[in-house]
Amino acid sequence: MTFGDRNPSPERGRRQVAPDAVTEQVHTTGRVKDLGKTLQFSWPGVYFEGRFRGTGLGVVLDCAAADYDVQVDGVTVATLVTPGDTTHWINGLRDGEHTVRVVKRNETPGDISTFGGFVATPGGAVLSKPAPRDRQIEFIGDSITVGYGNVSGTRDCDSEQLKRTTNTDVSHGALTARQLDADYQINGFSGLGMVRNVAGITPDATYRTYYDRALLNVDGDVWQNPGTWRPQIVVVNLGSNDFTDLTPGEPWTHDSLAAAYRTAYDEFLRELRTRYGAGTTLVAVGFDRNDEHVRQVVEARNDAGDRGVHYWFLDQSGLDFLGCDQHTSARDDQLIAGRLARFLSSLPTKW
Repeated sequence: MTFGDRNPSPERGRRQVAPDAVTEQVHTTGRVKDLGKTLQFSWPGVYFEGRFRGTGLGVVLDCAAADYDVQVDGVTVATLVTPGDTTHWINGLRDGEHTVRVVKRNETPGDISTFGGFVATPGGAVLSKPAPRDRQIEFIGDSITVGYGNVSGTRDCDSEQLKRTTNTDVSHGALTARQLDADYQINGFSGLGMVRNVAGITPDATYRTYYDRALLNVDGDVWQNPGTWRPQIVVVNLGSNDFTDLTPGEPWTHDSLAAAYRTAYDEFLRELRTRYGAGTTLVAVGFDRNDEHVRQVVEARNDAGDRGVHYWFLDQSGLDFLGCDQHTSARDDQLIAGRLARFLSSLPTKW
């Protein structure tokens, strides 16, 4: 079996039939901007799933910033590192029907990525897209949610190592969703907080500045939900960056920061409730220094009559934090996913 032929013959290229719209041949729940023949996206962990018949397939991408895994029949057959504008060919498969999944591994908030769909090899065909899963979970958070440097095997990483060793597809959110057979979004942005970012950087923007966007580097962009994204559960894990040590010149005191954080968190949960309705369960994660503040916010929402907000403590016992810059490792993400999946299964979501 051979993989990765990027230079199919001109005859092969002429024999392909392009779909009228990429969404006709792929299943995706990520925040994408639908341009018809292409889909643009920015968030990490966005995935595209399809079906095809034949001995190979072309994957059409235009992205010079992010890395991707290509999985056929559940097995990773190629990792594309900043592939650029290309059709990447997977060849040498057994002749028959196959599934394919393309997933963005890392975060590139300053860049726009483009997916152009799948192309069949001669004699093959791109088949109708897979059915969506019945369950949907949205994960909102920072670097812990992204899977920051989780496959590095070391805490000491330079910027290039960080890019190559961040794999959102094995983050705890992605693993949790797979355990529960759910479609998912990983709407994570490293370094950002609810009201304050790590070390006080970029004080004029926080996570909430970007949450509504499909394309993170486009000011004012708003993701257009096609009406198919209706998560039964939304998991929010924001606050680790808010409570990093204050730096000289910042306008916060510990008390004013804590009060602003609780107020903003409450507002954000209200926004999520308005967006998704009473049928969506909201899970607020307590982690590290934000733990008690999150608990208070959840109790306040419950006291106000919203019983669909739940608190979950991210237990750090047994975690090695061997990811880049002492972040969770892939092993840690597996442990967290197991714990979180059990908790989510216990909630009254009618699953």
